[in-house]
Formats: sequence, structure tokens, C-alpha cells
Amino acid sequence: MSLDRPIAPDPYTLLPSVPSFTVTSDDVTHGEQLTARHISAGAGGEDVSPALSWSGFPEETQGFTVTCFDPDAPTPAGFWHWGVVNLPATTTSLAAGAGAAGAALPGSAFAVRNDLGTRDYAGAAPPPGDHPHRYYFVVHAMDVPALDVDADTSLTVVSFNLVFHTLARAIIAPVFSH
Repeated sequence: MSLDRPIAPDPYTLLPSVPSFTVTSDDVTHGEQLTARHISAGAGGEDVSPALSWSGFPEETQGFTVTCFDPDAPTPAGFWHWGVVNLPATTTSLAAGAGAAGAALPGSAFAVRNDLGTRDYAGAAPPPGDHPHRYYFVVHAMDVPALDVDADTSLTVVSFNLVFHTLARAIIAPVFSH
């Protein structure tokens, strides 16, 4: 079976425009290949979420949500790898491994279901031979301290809610291919 298809657009250009701020990582670099540490255990990796730090967000920020999305998965809807919602406005970083199942998170933050149905970071695992996939690690500065969601909420529903509560977003998008 051929996986030839058009490259998906940057999904965040399809949403209402909001200002940006800065997200950095000691573990991943925008446009650069992910290391084995951040790819799926099923693909020979370790499933460790990267360290992320952010700054320059709007003063009126009341909370944050962090997501990881692959628009290049061979599905009509891409693939959600990770989501942490309702981080306090005083949080400006997540350590490497914060996406582990049961990891301690700041304040009343919690992880929601990814597209594997688990509440942890699912590392990169594009089909062998497919074009490079982009992994959008996004920090959303919110105008509310908490979204009205629970741990069973899908990341698609979280993303829908974020459209109405995102003041600004910061993006870092490393890539991976076999």
C-alpha cells in the first residue's frame, strides 16, 4: 500500500489567529529529528515527553494547556500524542518525563486521553517509509484558569475548547521519520 499523499497544512494556521510567545526545549529543536528518547517504545524509543519552557505570554494569562499533535499521521484527523490541561498561570515549564502516566503535575493540572486512549505521552511512531512527520508541541496561554473538561475528554474536544480560550500560543515542532 502506498502512503503517498499531500503534506498536511500547519494545523494552527487553520484556526483563528492569536499572538505568539516563546517555547524552548533542551530536548527537541524545531524542524530537527526527534531522538530515540522521545519516540514510541514500540518504534524502539523510550516514550519520554521533552522538557518544555515558555516565556513572553500575555500578562492576562490565567492558565496553560500543553498539547502534542501530529498532523501528518495517515488519518483524516491527524494524531494526538499528549495533552496536559489546566496548568496554573505561574507554571512556565514542564520537566522531561512530565508526560509519564501518573506523573506529578503542578496545581490541579491533569493529563487527558491521547489517540491511543491513554493519559500519557505517546512517542512518535510514524509508519516506516512515510515522509517525515511533524510533532507540534504547543503551549496555549488561556483566558481562564481551567477548561471545563475531565481526564476522559479527548484532545479533539480539548482543542475545540481552546479555540475559545486561547490568548496566545507557542509552538515548537520537531520531526521524525524512520
